[in-house]
Amino acid sequence: MDRAVILGGGPGGYEAAHVAAQLGAEVTIIDSDGVGGSAVLTDCVPSKTLIATAEVMSDLGGAAELGIAFEDQEGDAASTIRVDLAKVNARVKRLATAQSSDIERRLVRDGIRIVRGRGRLDGPGRVVASLADGGEETIEGDAVLVATGAAPRTLPTAQPDGERILTWEQVYDLTDVPSELIVVGSGVTGAEFASAYLNLGIPVTLVSSRDRVLPGEDADAAAVLEDVLRRRGMNVLSKSRMESVSRTGDTVTVTLTDGRTVEGSHCILALGSIPNTADLGLEEAGVVLKDGGFVNVDRVSRTSARGIYAAGDCTGVLMLASVAAMQGRIAMAHFLGDTVHPLDLKKVSSNVFTAPEIATVGWSQQAVEAGEIDAEVVTLPMSGNPRAKMQGVRDGFVKLFCRPGTGTVVGGVVVGPRASELIHPVALAVSESLTADQLAGAFTVYPSVSGSVAEAARRLHRV
Repeated sequence: MDRAVILGGGPGGYEAAHVAAQLGAEVTIIDSDGVGGSAVLTDCVPSKTLIATAEVMSDLGGAAELGIAFEDQEGDAASTIRVDLAKVNARVKRLATAQSSDIERRLVRDGIRIVRGRGRLDGPGRVVASLADGGEETIEGDAVLVATGAAPRTLPTAQPDGERILTWEQVYDLTDVPSELIVVGSGVTGAEFASAYLNLGIPVTLVSSRDRVLPGEDADAAAVLEDVLRRRGMNVLSKSRMESVSRTGDTVTVTLTDGRTVEGSHCILALGSIPNTADLGLEEAGVVLKDGGFVNVDRVSRTSARGIYAAGDCTGVLMLASVAAMQGRIAMAHFLGDTVHPLDLKKVSSNVFTAPEIATVGWSQQAVEAGEIDAEVVTLPMSGNPRAKMQGVRDGFVKLFCRPGTGTVVGGVVVGPRASELIHPVALAVSESLTADQLAGAFTVYPSVSGSVAEAARRLHRV
């Protein structure tokens, strides 16, 4: 029987384990942080649970426009909506723990062995696990999958204390509502937390070293989001690079490189991630690491060492739980001789869980403008959609890209509420190389926000 040893129990690890077990392998997962990894315990699941509460707060804030008024118990008009952060974070952690338990039960059901500890390579095919309860165990495997994830990046001048200077993994221990929150970093993580806490009624200052929020996303989408954030009261400091973060008592001070300072009660550091690849014996086993310590892999998750694969954030390919899971599945399918479809990043759909959400798939506007691909582009504002009007939604749009001549859909962007759901038909079109006419020909419900996807496709029709 083939044996697979997996380092890490996150999406890359546990999805790989299911595939390997299904294909008849003997599977061992060595995990030190809890099944589900950071995605379930400290990142995706907790942050999106927090954001779900923020969405409700945001919806309540716009209720008056829809004809809804609030009254207190005495019948007077109620004007204040308040968040109980202790209850919110208790729910966040409870759901994360429950999700981890669900994943572990499914692994055990599939006959997968889970070893509590930290694994390191001792040459190809051999893993030594430092056990959580003491001692070591050597585990042999015909293939090893490294899926150890990544951790929040910090700087010597910006060290978290877990109380008022926080990484995004530490915010769920907050019980008191910050009086003034500073978020350093305007990438996806920074933008999501800044948007969430703003919608929870907390004053937020976002420190961005770039000229706009979300520099890696569609420029039109980022412009819509930044406009919404500023309109809702966020203080966005563009082209403002952080020099240091310090704390004096209950006050946190962010010092910028130009000498300006920003004061608040709390600060979240969203400075990117570093891979968990140190002291794993990777280079000694012949695994080549890229700049920053990320594991170099090909499109079927192979490293440079025979029999050693890698998946997830430790590879730096694209830091999404869905990509980690796909890399892990591909790795085990390749190892065990099953049908393999190499990873295609142009078919990956992703979402920024801000308010409004920003979802993308396929080729981008930037690539079109740079001449990397020839594509026709059409954009429909969300404000023209009848269902959006009914819901009081004005911000956002649907954008589609298709190849001239063939009309094949090669990409899309959706900005608006639940964009993460609305991107799916576009992702299907990109994945299956459907034409704009085929996308337009599928029925949509009237009225529906998804109707704008079909309408955008119709506008790409060429006689």
